[in-house]
Amino acid sequence: GQRSAKAIVDAVVERIPNHVKKLTDKDYESWVAADEFPKAILFTDKGTTGALLRSLAVDFLGGINFAQIRSKETKAVDQFGITSFPTLVLLPAGGSEPVVYEGEMKKALMLEFLSQAAQPNPDPAPTAPKKKSSSPKKPASSSSSTVLDSDLPTDSPSPEVEIPPEEKPVKVPVKAPEVAQLATPEDLESKCLNSKSGTCILTLLPEPESPDTELSAPAKEALSTVSELSHKLTGHHLPFYSVPAINSHAKILRNELGISDTSATEIIAINGRRGWWRHYSSEDGFGLHSVESWIDAIRLGEGSKSKLPEGVIKAEEENVEEKVEEPEEEKVEKEVPHDEL
Repeated sequence: GQRSAKAIVDAVVERIPNHVKKLTDKDYESWVAADEFPKAILFTDKGTTGALLRSLAVDFLGGINFAQIRSKETKAVDQFGITSFPTLVLLPAGGSEPVVYEGEMKKALMLEFLSQAAQPNPDPAPTAPKKKSSSPKKPASSSSSTVLDSDLPTDSPSPEVEIPPEEKPVKVPVKAPEVAQLATPEDLESKCLNSKSGTCILTLLPEPESPDTELSAPAKEALSTVSELSHKLTGHHLPFYSVPAINSHAKILRNELGISDTSATEIIAINGRRGWWRHYSSEDGFGLHSVESWIDAIRLGEGSKSKLPEGVIKAEEENVEEKVEEPEEEKVEKEVPHDEL
């Protein structure tokens, strides 16, 4: 291809994966409200997505969703109060107030700014150095100068010693800690089934044939997978829980959601605050890759969500009663002076 500086830069930029969504006045509101994850929006007067924003989106992939809005989208620009371009705005998780980045457009500074919402992904492990070719190099041409012995290094290079396989240390994989268990209806309601709870990933375990029966193979695989993903996504504000069959509300929840086969292992995502849920298809198995792809789609706001049936999310009845009773007591106290007048 072309060898101009611009052509080379453009070629490099094109090789960076683009995880940045281009938004307009018509769709930016739905994108902002799509899920509970942090978001970053770059307001710019350019139509293309630059290398810096693409690179940041890769660094925070799965932790922060990135988008770009052009200056001509006046509705979005006015809503966020943007007066200059480019301007980066961070939308923290949970609907908190937007935070405007006021520093220089340099990656190190922007990484630090965005890290308040989520931690960047670790760099990929360095690749092993290539082995030196064992074939001798071609002799230099006759026109090259002769190197004197006194100019050669006196220290010999370190020899490459191959360690026999039986003497190499065995790498033992570190098992991720198991996800927390919600064994009572109160635990389940306080963590995930209330009007203030965000997105939870629940693994509904099957009902055993007897108290001494071990978990089925699919249930064990599902628990291992969600434990691994919970450990991997630590700090991304996505709690994982298991719900055993001894939790009396587990069967009720299954019936309300239409997944009433208590002998099957199920994985669901549920959001009490926004009133939606999603069901993982167990036909794909509970392998790490399949479940992780399903969760990534949820985190990126992709795919359809089902509305939670009435009654799944419990209203805070006790607080309502307290609020009703307190004004009545105050009213009685205030009525006494009026009767005496």
